[in-house]
Amino acid sequence: MVEKERLHLFDTTLRDGAQTPGIDFSVDDKLKVIGLLERLGIDYVEGGFPGANPTDTVLFEKRRTTGNAKFTAFGMTKRAGRSIANDPGFNALLSGAADAVCLVAKSWDFHVRVALGITEDENLAAIRQSVEAIAASGREAIIDCEHFFDGYKANPAYALSCAKTAYEAGARWAVLCDTNGGTLPHEVSEIVEAVKEAVPGDCLGIHTHDDTGHAVANTLAAVDAGVRQIQGTLNGVGERCGNANLIALIPTLKLKPHYAERFETGVSDTALAGIRQVAHEFDEILNRAPDPQAAYVGDAAFATKAGIHASAIRKDPATYEHVPPEAVGNTRQLHVSDQGGQSNVLAALGRIGISFEKDDPCVLRLLEEVKRREAEGYAYDGAEASFAILARKTLGQVPRFYDVERFRVTVEHRHNALGQLVTVTEATVKVNVDGKAILSVGEGNGPVHALDTALRKDLGRYSVQLADLELVDYKVRILNGGTDAVTRVVIESRDASGERWKTVGVSANIIDASFQALSDSILYKLLKEGASPSVSAAA
Repeated sequence: MVEKERLHLFDTTLRDGAQTPGIDFSVDDKLKVIGLLERLGIDYVEGGFPGANPTDTVLFEKRRTTGNAKFTAFGMTKRAGRSIANDPGFNALLSGAADAVCLVAKSWDFHVRVALGITEDENLAAIRQSVEAIAASGREAIIDCEHFFDGYKANPAYALSCAKTAYEAGARWAVLCDTNGGTLPHEVSEIVEAVKEAVPGDCLGIHTHDDTGHAVANTLAAVDAGVRQIQGTLNGVGERCGNANLIALIPTLKLKPHYAERFETGVSDTALAGIRQVAHEFDEILNRAPDPQAAYVGDAAFATKAGIHASAIRKDPATYEHVPPEAVGNTRQLHVSDQGGQSNVLAALGRIGISFEKDDPCVLRLLEEVKRREAEGYAYDGAEASFAILARKTLGQVPRFYDVERFRVTVEHRHNALGQLVTVTEATVKVNVDGKAILSVGEGNGPVHALDTALRKDLGRYSVQLADLELVDYKVRILNGGTDAVTRVVIESRDASGERWKTVGVSANIIDASFQALSDSILYKLLKEGASPSVSAAA
C-alpha cells in the first residue's frame, strides 16, 4: 500500500478574510473562529497582524496555541535600508505569541520597483534577512510570494529567485500567491512544475483568489503539480471576489478518489461530517444567511425538484449524488413543487416524520393541493416549514393553538415631541387563546416587525415557547405587474437551538402575505416545541 502524502491546510480567514467588504471581526469573533478551525482540524490558523491594529494586538496577547493548529502571525519582510533591530513592525512579529510567522514579500519586479521603490537585490536581501530572523527566534518561517504568478509571467527568473531565496534562508514554506486572481488552472500547473526545479514541492504552498471563479480549481491544479500547503478561508471570504474556499476544498480532498487515495490532511472523517455546521456557524458570526447553493454544505447541494430525478434518487441516491450528503453533515432533500411528483412528496413527508405508501390517496390529495397553491404563487421548495404545516393540515394533524380574530396595521408620518418628522408603525392583533380574547399592540420599524411584536406580545401560555423565536430574513417578490399584483413573501426564522426555517405567504396585499408567513413560522415553532392545543379547540 502506497503511503499517502500529507497536505497542510492553512486558514487565512482572520487576516485575508477580514479584508472582505462588510466583515469586521472583534476579538471575541476571532476567538470563536479559531475554535471552529481547530475543531475542523486546520494545520495553520493565521490570526492577523500583531501591532498593526488594536484587535490583532489584543488577540495575540490573549491567544495561546491549543490543539494541533499552529497559531500564525502575519506581517511584512523588514524594510529595506533598516536593520531588523530598527524595524518596529517586524519586531512586533518576533515578540508576539505565535508558533509561525507568515511574511508577505514582493515577487513581481514591477511591484518591487513601483510599490516598494527599491532595487530587486534589496528586496531579495530583505527576504533573506527576515526569514533568517524568524527562524532564529524559534518560529516557523513562511513566505507569501505576493503576485508570484503575474511576476513569473513577466520575469520568471526574478520570481523564482524570490522563492528560492526564502527557501535557502530557512523558510518552511514558500507560498505562491495569485494575488490578483487572474491566473487560470493550466498556467498554475505549468508554473508550479517550473518552480519545483528550484524549491521542493513539499516546501511549496498555494494562495489563490477567486476573481475568475477559479480559486478552488487553481488550488487543486497546484496540488496536482506538487505543492503541499493549501491556503484558503472559510466559505471563501476575502477581498474582492474572495479566496479559495476551504469548505469546498476539504471535502474534495477527502472524498474524491483522485486526491483521497494519494493524500491525507488533518481533517478526520468525524470533523468532515461536521463541516456544514462549521460553515453555518461561521455565517452566524458574520450575521448573514448561509448560501443555499454552496458546494457540499448548502441547503440545495443535495436537493432536487424534478420528479423523475426524485424517483431515481429514492431507488438509488448515487443516480444524482456525487458524494453521500451525510459525509459532509448535509441531508438529501427532494423538494415539493409543481415540477415534482409523488416521490418528492413522499420524501418530504419522510423528513417531517410522516410515512405513506406510494399511491396512497392522502399523498395524491396533498400533491394536487401543492400544485394548486403553487399555481396561485406559493413556492414550497424554498419554504419547507410551510409545506410541513400544509401537509399536516391536509392530513388533519395540526392542532389549533389560537385563533386570530382580526389585525390592523397603521403607518403614520408625524412630528415627535422634539419636532422631528418620524414614521411610526403600529400593529394591533386580537387573538383567542383557551377561550380568552387577548388584544395586543406593538410598534416596529416596519409593518411586519410591528405585527410580529404585537402577535407574540401576548399569546397566553404559548408566549414562553416563542420567547427565543427570531425573524432573520424577509424577502418580497411581486409575481405579476399592475395595481392588482400578487405578492409572495418568504420569512426565515430561527430559535435558540440554531435551527432555521422558511415560511411563505401569498396575497394581493403585502401585509396579508406577510402575516400568513409570520403565522406559519409561529405555528411551526409551536409544533416543534410540542405545544398542547388550545383548551377551546380541544373542547
